[in-house]
Amino acid sequence: MFRYVVMLALTLVAAVGTAEEDAQAKTVLGPRNIYLSDGADALIARDGERGVSLTMKGLRLAQGLREEKIAHANLCAGFLMLEQPDTALEHCNWVLENDPFHWRTYNNRALVYIKLKRFEESEADIRRGQELNPKSENLKEVKGILLDEVEPVDEKIVIDDRRNQPQSLPEQSE
Repeated sequence: MFRYVVMLALTLVAAVGTAEEDAQAKTVLGPRNIYLSDGADALIARDGERGVSLTMKGLRLAQGLREEKIAHANLCAGFLMLEQPDTALEHCNWVLENDPFHWRTYNNRALVYIKLKRFEESEADIRRGQELNPKSENLKEVKGILLDEVEPVDEKIVIDDRRNQPQSLPEQSE
């Protein structure tokens, strides 16, 4: 896995349904789409293969646009985790076509673009994500990753080993 998978922003299935559905519910037993919930848990645990597999099942059973968006957002993150950026990009694009205000997907698509060496598009997604969520630590870190890619800092470390060398005594004149 590449080093910036840790920055993925996952969309978790934390609620049973929409707020309107929740207000009418008498008993809450758990998430409505267990595959999406378990898939998100697997992705958080960095098990990309299991997370993608469960999320794909959850997508097939998705009830409504909200669950479809959650599935595609997490598939974007999962396929990026599996180092399949082209497939990840398809899922990111689906989310943003259906919800252009989903900052987490801008975060993840920026990482996809970095992986694909499409740096200008990555920068644009970071900027848009920060407009939507200016306090996001994830987006700040992704911006740092982008800067490391486009403007790498040359590390210049000089080791001063003079302390370990035997010191010679000054010559005495006779």
